[in-house]
Amino acid sequence: MYQLRTVRSRILLGTCLSLAAALPTSAFASDIIGTVTDATDTRALQSTELRLVEIGRVVEAGRDGSFRFVDVPAGTYTLEARYVGAEPRTQEVVVPETGSVTANVVLGTDGSILVVGQVANLASSLSRQRAADGVESVLTRDGIGQFPDQNVAESLRRLPGVNILNDQGEGRFISVRGLDPELNAASINGARIPAPESDVRSVALDVVAAELIESIEVKKSLTPDMDADTIGASIEINTTSAFDRKKDLLSVKLEGSYNNYADALTPKGSLDFSTRVTDNFGIAGGISYYQRKFETDNIEATDWDEQDGNAFAREIQYRDYDVERKRLGGSLNLDWRASDSTKLYARGIYSQFSDQEYRGDVTFIMSGDPRATTETSADFSSADGRIEVRRRMKDRFEKQKIMSLTVGGETETGPWKLTYSGAYSKSTEKEDGSVDPTRFRARFSGTGANAVGLNFDYSDIRRPLFDVTGNTTLFNNPASYAFNELELTDLSDSQDREWTARADLAREFALADGSFTLQGGIKSRWRAKSYDFDALVYDGFDGSYTLADVLGGGQTYRIQDLGPLPGKTAPSDFYFSNTGKFELNPDDTTINSAASDYAIDEDVLAGYMLGRYDSSTVRVVGGIRFERTYNDIRAFTTNEDTLAVTPNRSTRSYTDWLPSLTVRFEPTQDLVLRLAGYKNLVRPKLSNLAPRILVNQADEAEFGNPNLKPYRAWNIDASAEWYFGNNSALTAGVFWKSIDDFVVEITDNTPGEILGVPYRKATTFTNGETAKVKGVELSFAQRFTFLPSPLDGLLINANYTYTDAKGTVYAGDDLTDPRGIPLPASSKHTFNVALGYEKGPISLRAAGTYRDKYLDELGGGADEDRYVDQHFQLDLSAKFRVTKDIRLFAEWVNVTDAPYFAYQNFEGAKRILQYEKYSWTAKFGVSASF
Repeated sequence: MYQLRTVRSRILLGTCLSLAAALPTSAFASDIIGTVTDATDTRALQSTELRLVEIGRVVEAGRDGSFRFVDVPAGTYTLEARYVGAEPRTQEVVVPETGSVTANVVLGTDGSILVVGQVANLASSLSRQRAADGVESVLTRDGIGQFPDQNVAESLRRLPGVNILNDQGEGRFISVRGLDPELNAASINGARIPAPESDVRSVALDVVAAELIESIEVKKSLTPDMDADTIGASIEINTTSAFDRKKDLLSVKLEGSYNNYADALTPKGSLDFSTRVTDNFGIAGGISYYQRKFETDNIEATDWDEQDGNAFAREIQYRDYDVERKRLGGSLNLDWRASDSTKLYARGIYSQFSDQEYRGDVTFIMSGDPRATTETSADFSSADGRIEVRRRMKDRFEKQKIMSLTVGGETETGPWKLTYSGAYSKSTEKEDGSVDPTRFRARFSGTGANAVGLNFDYSDIRRPLFDVTGNTTLFNNPASYAFNELELTDLSDSQDREWTARADLAREFALADGSFTLQGGIKSRWRAKSYDFDALVYDGFDGSYTLADVLGGGQTYRIQDLGPLPGKTAPSDFYFSNTGKFELNPDDTTINSAASDYAIDEDVLAGYMLGRYDSSTVRVVGGIRFERTYNDIRAFTTNEDTLAVTPNRSTRSYTDWLPSLTVRFEPTQDLVLRLAGYKNLVRPKLSNLAPRILVNQADEAEFGNPNLKPYRAWNIDASAEWYFGNNSALTAGVFWKSIDDFVVEITDNTPGEILGVPYRKATTFTNGETAKVKGVELSFAQRFTFLPSPLDGLLINANYTYTDAKGTVYAGDDLTDPRGIPLPASSKHTFNVALGYEKGPISLRAAGTYRDKYLDELGGGADEDRYVDQHFQLDLSAKFRVTKDIRLFAEWVNVTDAPYFAYQNFEGAKRILQYEKYSWTAKFGVSASF
């Protein structure tokens, strides 16, 4: 069947292109070629709209500013160029009967700001948004540099409908229109980027340095020539090309970063360049390094219960994090105009992210009921039930890498255009030698003088505090805490690789009013993802080993005094000096390692056909895409009771046909209307597909589901964009999605059997019912040039998104009873506001970003669901131009000291699951361009 469908697709493509070649064209026609640049001849102005007024033909300037009208009948024409932020330009072009004519266009004036700063970013972003086929938001190099953002993820949150999910106070995963980051796809220079982590499909973009990026396009609606593996958005990252600008560039940036909690000043530096070695060959690239030290104060609670109507937690943990992160990235791009008709390129990027984390924590586990409770307190005593106290230190070093290499080009011959590329991308995450963690334990169960008590104060729902009563000397004595367990991560190796080959062929036909293009293509992707985990578990020591042997010199935890904790490196040093005395638990070592490993191949063969009609007022893009997916899935079944480890394997394939239609209508030159309808899909997380099966001694099973179906969605997008002034625009849009088979994690209390292993309870993944997503997206951008000086330097960029995303699942104790839920990671309200001022040598910006609460994890019932609370963050930045090429800057990140708070709605109120605080970071430095 697969071979038959492939042959059919090739026959269809060949037949359509043969028919296209037979259509009539003008007997006397020529081409108009040229480039668009700013008046200072510094930068190519990508997405400039060029129109031949007399015949309604429209083209868009490429990233190097080049444009081409094909098969233009001989005659005299008016060429009009429009770019947001510049006055329209018209010029006369005389087309001969044969050959081609060059018509270069210059926009703006020497004093206009089209190539640097906040205004340049606004002009470039709005121009590319305006010229796009579908709904799209763009962030350019200048925009990335205007905000105090620490990585690509944080830069993207400034765009309409985009927000981020944080990790340790730093942006990590991208949410578009309030949807789960797993519903997005990311690419660099046209190549899909696999995920470094073992358990996600979405890419954590904090690995990529913002300084290496030329532009980021967030495409929210799809056309047939685009990969269909996204329901949220396709995030397309582009690095610098030597032909992006007309002049050579050398830019240097030096920066110091200070975190208030860590009280440490760390360096950051970057260098990037662009040069044309000849008129037809150029090199561009850069390198970036960033070291950041920060601290986090954390509280986590679980196992909430109630007594006399008063809620209390049976387990509370207080964590003190000290983290050092380093990013090293580099990019190199080669561009070659091999001939008048052919452009070739090679683009490579490498990013490395390392994370050294020390986490000291104390955990309280209360087995007995509290002696007394109120609405805001719970009092426990060891006389009523054992109180277990664990004191641990985690010493983990993790390194992530992302690299991508893309080679390709395009050839234009008359009305024909052929584009082609091949790419290899690889992402990894690795640990080897992390002591994660070392645990010391004391169990207090005494009475009388030996009794230990704990009183928890829940007055602050985010930050419960504890107070120790009774025998506090025994409680705070490090010798009371004996070694209990150590887990050494001998190897945690996640590998994700993808190879890609692609070719597209297009034929343009000149019409009496506008043009029609017939285009087809084929693309093949081969992906291999694997995870190898080996952990040595030690639960005994030959001799005496207590917390007193590795006691730390102090703590930086600010919420309250935690008592004695291990030193940061002391437990690791002790282990490596006394390895022979630690007693290995071979059963736990075998189970933990085998239960995590998997390897999955995912091959995707895709093809498409589309037709494109383009005139001065109407653009229609319609067609169909097919994608065939093949999976080869390997993992292990592990029985904790018998210690049996059995390999298992499954394969599967499925094919999707995905139609789409996009209409862009421009009734006047300042108004753009769009309507798009299309079908797309998101494949399940590979880690969820992996048939990793673990059945513990209590006959409780955890397993992946290789039969998971992909998310499949029908989508409608509609928008209206009003470009009403100089760098000013008002946009309103609505979107609707119907998503079948969204994936959720469930717990099934019905006994069963998996691959011959019986269980009484199982946690796994399953497809939900149909989910409905609908929402509104609004954005507003304006320069206040009409105000009197000096207020004419003000500008604003604001956006708001409302998302209503609901689904139905069968979960909890009764899997026959459905319940409605918001889709995981979907926020109902998100908004961003950036107030800027740019005039003369001064550039100021205040940026606020807000994200509503969202469902993070599904529990057994509504009162066990995990939610992440709303988040608002304010960032400030200031720049001062000392000379034409040198700028001083200062930035203040997280001015509002916004915390992270996750909770569950238990007994009618928010109950803490996790609370983190990070404080603010200040950055300052100098940048220079030559």
